[in-house]
Amino acid sequence: MTTERREPPTTADERTMLEGWLEYHRQTLAWKCEGLTDAQLRTASVEPSTLSLMGLVRHMADVERGWFRRVLADEDAGPIHFTDEDPDGEFHLTEADTWAQARDAWQAEIEVARRVAADFGLDDLSKGRHRRTGEQFNLRWIYTHMIEEYARHNGHADLLRERIDGSTGD
Repeated sequence: MTTERREPPTTADERTMLEGWLEYHRQTLAWKCEGLTDAQLRTASVEPSTLSLMGLVRHMADVERGWFRRVLADEDAGPIHFTDEDPDGEFHLTEADTWAQARDAWQAEIEVARRVAADFGLDDLSKGRHRRTGEQFNLRWIYTHMIEEYARHNGHADLLRERIDGSTGD
């Protein structure tokens, strides 16, 4: 499977621009994981860190779920890969964790996020509240935060991929 990244339009309304950049960064993370084995995707960056490409994808599945399902839609959707006992569980991988499982969970959360967001305007406040702060957020803020979250982790993914096989790229 070859990931096709589409540059966001250079002239568009605000929502199209925000959604375009979010999709671009989702595609970038998928691209950084492309063509690697499960073992390579589980490869941690540098000890003592447990950061890996598969861990990043699992993390982003939980981030998508948290912001779009729990906060925006106020769904009772528990975490996928972490627990109260292991709050960084998405990064604690075993040989049993596969790329197919991680990718499928991530893509499923992205699809739900798209459907949930379609029911909100950019200025609409979330139905739910942030679990730590109790704040509500409008969809614009959530989109902007998600772009920032992916962009930051895509920087990590660049370094991880280069360490694994020397691949570099934008």
